[in-house]
Amino acid sequence: MTKTEIWTTLKILDWTKEFLVSRGVENARLEAEWLLCAATGLDRVGLYLNFEKPLNDDELAAYRVMVARRGRREPLQHILGTQEFCGLEFEVSPDVLIPRHDTEALVIEALARMSAAQTVLDIGTGSGCIAIALACRFPGASVTAVDISEAALVVARRNAEKNGVAIEFLQGSLLEPVTGRHFDLIVSNPPYIPSSDIETLESEVRDFDPRAALDGGADGLDVYRAVIPDATALLNSGGWLLVEVGVGQAADVAQMFRAAGIYGEPITTCDGAGIERVVGALKSRS
Repeated sequence: MTKTEIWTTLKILDWTKEFLVSRGVENARLEAEWLLCAATGLDRVGLYLNFEKPLNDDELAAYRVMVARRGRREPLQHILGTQEFCGLEFEVSPDVLIPRHDTEALVIEALARMSAAQTVLDIGTGSGCIAIALACRFPGASVTAVDISEAALVVARRNAEKNGVAIEFLQGSLLEPVTGRHFDLIVSNPPYIPSSDIETLESEVRDFDPRAALDGGADGLDVYRAVIPDATALLNSGGWLLVEVGVGQAADVAQMFRAAGIYGEPITTCDGAGIERVVGALKSRS
């Protein structure tokens, strides 16, 4: 991509697609379009209507930088600075896990129980996407969100302000910041990747997502072992604990709920790909 050439919208999209494919990027053409939208201020329809229009020097310079970053497998969301989740837009950065659409299954299960929940806790909130999605749909609920990373909480607070919701953000590990308090609903998307699997993840995840948001210990289940029994002290009678799980982990996590001895029979639900993604149970009233 040289400065002396005339780069029309169509020509540069075709070039970028081939470049990104050579770097192992999936959906290369679509990503090329999103990057060019960011560089030019057009939407995708605008790109199509201007296929023969040359880029100006500023647009070309901005686009060149973004394409180089994506060629190094930096996530598209980091380059654009945002990610859509549950119909809302969230700021993302290297300080937070990029929200995945898999996690919308957890939000759906939580929303189904929100009508009876006045107090909600999100453990390991990261970008704040789960807590904010819940607060947007049930503005009357009191939502608290916890994360060990202050840098992540800075991003989460900006996301809450951007989406017009009031959330209590607390820094600390797992349940420690809310010791002695009680909630009707607790949700969490904890780190659940087995430590030995981290290096096998795609570059965008392995090299750019916070490792603390990925690494779930030797078998990926360390956080569940801590949270499931300890949450019983924080849940009101009849309250729910809902957690996202990794591929193949649902049965083991469901057994942890049973072993705690105070939950009802756990439920499991699948994400859009048919993978068991959410496990949860109600704290028994007895």
